[in-house]
Amino acid sequence: MRFRFKPVDGSVNAPKGFQSAGVFCDIKRLGTGKGSNKGQKRDLALIVSEAPCAVAGLFTTNQVCAAPVKVCLERIKKGRARAIVVNSGNANACTGRQGMKDAREMAAFTEAALKLPVGSVFVGSTGRIGVKMPMDNVRAGIVEAATLLNNESESAAHAAEAIMTSDTRPKQIAVEFKIGGKSVRIGGMCKGAGMIHPGMSPTGKRPATLPLHATMLSFITTDAAIDSKTLQRCLNEAVALSFNRITVDGDMSTNDTVLVLANGLAGNKPLTGGAKLPLSPDLTNFQAALNHVCLQLAQMIVKDGEGVTRFVTVRVDGAKTLKDADAAARAVANSALVKTSWLGGDPNWGRIIDALGYSAATIVEEKVDIGYSAPGSRKVVWSLKRGQPTRATFKELCAAAAPKEFDLHIRLNLGKGSAIMYASDLTEEYVEFNKGDVADPASLGG
Repeated sequence: MRFRFKPVDGSVNAPKGFQSAGVFCDIKRLGTGKGSNKGQKRDLALIVSEAPCAVAGLFTTNQVCAAPVKVCLERIKKGRARAIVVNSGNANACTGRQGMKDAREMAAFTEAALKLPVGSVFVGSTGRIGVKMPMDNVRAGIVEAATLLNNESESAAHAAEAIMTSDTRPKQIAVEFKIGGKSVRIGGMCKGAGMIHPGMSPTGKRPATLPLHATMLSFITTDAAIDSKTLQRCLNEAVALSFNRITVDGDMSTNDTVLVLANGLAGNKPLTGGAKLPLSPDLTNFQAALNHVCLQLAQMIVKDGEGVTRFVTVRVDGAKTLKDADAAARAVANSALVKTSWLGGDPNWGRIIDALGYSAATIVEEKVDIGYSAPGSRKVVWSLKRGQPTRATFKELCAAAAPKEFDLHIRLNLGKGSAIMYASDLTEEYVEFNKGDVADPASLGG
């Protein structure tokens, strides 16, 4: 029988034993540029479990790493957590010793306010780089959020709003499924709209196979019983198929974080042994649900990218190796010329094959196929076959590349390597949004 899960309300509050809150404490006045021009928007969030949690995470591989990421990297080694405190409006990056002191204080102050064990609170921040944290505001926000914690869907929505910067809308999801006859839930929220090209790792160190990357935060909760090592392995796979497969502008940030808390209150038999293959049916189901949650959240980020008008799934097949497939997909998905052609609905295969040619992948011009289809469709309109234009008319190709969402198919016909990227176009609005105005410091981005 095919594994099934159903959507439910509540985001990070959907799993048993989790509460959240989001408040305005005037952090965002320090700014993330035009993303701050939203009036009194919530800018600090708490996510809290009533029971101890297994925790797993992946973090920015940027060599310039924000203080909250460093704190998380210190704490995740213990594999246990109770809560997360997150702010928007200030990245607390490139803030030196004071930044580290402030990030640790955010965690310690939250622990004291909620009477939680020392070392059990994780920290996230997003916003402008190089600005010191307004800690009086942060402390006031934590105190207020602590009084508002509850498990209602509205509170989860407030938390999702509080982590937004240039996002135009909150990004949330929750699903329910069965493990061993027990109902289990996974809920999540994320933020991100610009500086998007994630390539996170569990240690924050940069594997050679991962790209430089961007500003996104995601926080996921589950009431599944699962040990921290198995949870980490599951998250590694889920992120590899989702957040590490998206790009808006190919840029890199200092703060990317994905954290998962699992408190075990669903009462299922604990999931273990993720390193052993094949996986148990229960662990396979959990992995599938986590993959779904992460992929849906990741795609929400691209679709809400700064100035984005088109969502394009770049599918590369037939590469000599998996590494080649990945390199080819990323070269196309991040090409400014390709992305601007998508904005105009121009099926410009010349720009695509050019990007393939300068990528690190092995490419044989005479073997390359390029085509377009509706999302998920096998009916492809091919613009190029074996390196030569097809008989498809320009009108047909324009129609295939005109929709707001479409798939770009690239076949290299050299092997069995394949890769996928979820990408966007590049628009005048993106440039206008990010160029800023030095005469108006409030307009400058992070």
